[in-house]
Amino acid sequence: MTIDKSWTTIKRRGSSHEFWNGLQHFLQMAKPFVNDRGFIKCPCRRCLNNASHQLEDLESHIFRNGFMFGYNQWIHHGEPATGNAGTTVAGPSGGIHERDEMFDVLDDIISDDADEDAVGGPSSNDQYDDLFAALRSELYPGVSSFSSLNFLVKLMHLKVLNKWTNKLFDELLKLLKLAFPKIDLVESHYEAKKLMTKMGLGYSSIHVCKNDCALFWKENSLKDTCPVCSESRWKLQSGKRSGKNVPHKVLRYFPVGPRLKRLFATSKTVKLMRWHSTGKSKDNDVMRHPVDGKSWQEFDKRHPQFAGDVRNVRLGLAADGFNPFGNMSLSYSMWPVVLTTYNLPPWICMKAEYLMLSLLIPGPQSPGKDMDVFLRPLIDELKELWVHGLDTRDASSENSVFRMRAAFLWTVNDFPARSSLSGWSGQGYRACPTCNEDTPSMRVIGKTAYFGHRRFLPTNHHWRSNLQFDGRTERKRPPRRFSTTDILEQLRRVKTGIPGKHPSYGGVKRKRGDDELNWRKKSIFYELPYWATIDLKHNLDVMHIEKNVCDSLLGTLLADPHKSKDTDNARRDLAKLGIRHELHLFEDSNKLMKPAADYTFSDANRRKLSTQNSGVSVSGTGHEMFYVQLQQILEFSYLNGFSVVLFRCKWFKCCSTKKGNRII
Repeated sequence: MTIDKSWTTIKRRGSSHEFWNGLQHFLQMAKPFVNDRGFIKCPCRRCLNNASHQLEDLESHIFRNGFMFGYNQWIHHGEPATGNAGTTVAGPSGGIHERDEMFDVLDDIISDDADEDAVGGPSSNDQYDDLFAALRSELYPGVSSFSSLNFLVKLMHLKVLNKWTNKLFDELLKLLKLAFPKIDLVESHYEAKKLMTKMGLGYSSIHVCKNDCALFWKENSLKDTCPVCSESRWKLQSGKRSGKNVPHKVLRYFPVGPRLKRLFATSKTVKLMRWHSTGKSKDNDVMRHPVDGKSWQEFDKRHPQFAGDVRNVRLGLAADGFNPFGNMSLSYSMWPVVLTTYNLPPWICMKAEYLMLSLLIPGPQSPGKDMDVFLRPLIDELKELWVHGLDTRDASSENSVFRMRAAFLWTVNDFPARSSLSGWSGQGYRACPTCNEDTPSMRVIGKTAYFGHRRFLPTNHHWRSNLQFDGRTERKRPPRRFSTTDILEQLRRVKTGIPGKHPSYGGVKRKRGDDELNWRKKSIFYELPYWATIDLKHNLDVMHIEKNVCDSLLGTLLADPHKSKDTDNARRDLAKLGIRHELHLFEDSNKLMKPAADYTFSDANRRKLSTQNSGVSVSGTGHEMFYVQLQQILEFSYLNGFSVVLFRCKWFKCCSTKKGNRII
């Protein structure tokens, strides 16, 4: 019997009797298939069969959100599965129509290897025997809803989502085996991890010198001491190696190539990998994706063979340090290196599930100038992906095989991380990587200041002739643009340093020569054949800049004593420079006073303002004005679809005297 599903596409649901009647028929059809708690998968456009609700909630969800697109065979709600549709369908009696979803996963893995075998010669698939054995075996005698492999994958997923420890996972496996003696499960987390590795979910552990001098990898893999500082590879107890070899540091490397191949082997993502070619903006003045930018377009012009196949992959890199222990009193910095795929549309490429962790750099110190030591495995693979590429199965063209190549376009970091990756120091008189050797700077009290910002304005801008800044007009043009040849010539003059932090080797501070400018090293990225020709190599993270600049600006306007840049030393610097005399500090009745600046709010202006910063202000009992800075937004979602949004705020008040803010 044919089921009428035309009602699922009706847009005006509130005024359509056809939609309402179709929805009631659907609910009656699904009623016998609820679980023992009365729940069933919800096919609304928000839940997408990923959440389960009671039938009453299903009715309101579908009526409010609409019926999900693409769900044409209602395998979760009573329609029998036909052909290869669906995974498993539960019947009223509890029976299961077999189609384990892990078959599709293994099919992708083995198909990729079969393509490689076709190129490199025949090989055996014995490595997958354990996977197929776990896939064919029932989790428990008489229970066919889960294969042993399917249950283990979901259990490992729960471990990751809920941050279970390995010990807790082992104890859970013991409890399951104790409660269900006939259950077919692995014995420990170690065995589960070995099985997951065969599915392409593993990583390589690379030992690192304790001083970050070198990796014990490739030519150094069999050495017991560091080739640079001669320190032992292993932790020692009382000067002797313990019974089990334990390395000082371990770098985790997650290969990129297999995950890129998986994006083309899956029908859900293979079309999205061409979006950068078909979805770019048609308006030259609009940029909604990096493909619309000049750097991407210039790269395509310089490398037409690479750009000729839209399936070739463009990658971006981000890295930053964090404390994995969540204890700020414990100084520890671990650095994940994450890649994003810019072939994907902008609303997908930055989602967590499409970001690829490539390196996990251990602490306790940040890598700093030794970042290149840790990037070595990734750079070697990127060179291979550019020069030779990988044979990849294209699911959109009858599983044909093509040679996939990949290019690394740029990094996205905050300013300190940019220094570690690019090799240009972000400190000193030439800290600006754009102005380079032309950076205008001076030494003021306690820090280096950078000036001359009016040179970036148009030549006819009235602020250039305004004398209120420093008593001078600004006639300089914007800083010159340094060409690729200029940068390579600068890098040619940079002396090669010793890597690592050993106090007798790489840890010795070396004074840079004047001809080296602010370069500390020639970045390992220059080993990539195309890196020198890229116009935009490093991007600064807007989040950090926006927050820091906004905090400083608002703190200065509101005279916040903790965040204002209008400090006492800043006023003393003005006096030394002989400018802005109206802002100099002065004494009044043996008290040092700081005149209120025109750019700070007076008490009267603060009372007139209804909002500041995040749009919230409150008047206190004494008519003081309290302002808020938004720090964090948290959303808590519950299983029934209910969610709560909480705002973490920082409150402060501002006050001043008639003559100025008194310095305490």
